[in-house]
Amino acid sequence: MNKRNSLDREHGINTNEVCGLFDISKATLYRWERQGLISGPPRDWRNWRRYTRKNVEEIKKVIRARKLVV
Repeated sequence: MNKRNSLDREHGINTNEVCGLFDISKATLYRWERQGLISGPPRDWRNWRRYTRKNVEEIKKVIRARKLVV
């Protein structure tokens, strides 16, 4: 799947796609959400997370910040 096209979807991208995009685990992604490092994504009719461009930008910032610390 083309990563650029997946971000252009009208309703966002799912958790597995975000994890694959950044090579992080679901547990890490959910922990960042619980800790308030990223805002909670909107959810679909099944109550599944659908990450928007804003969420993806927040994740990028967290990853960049963590690389600077390590």
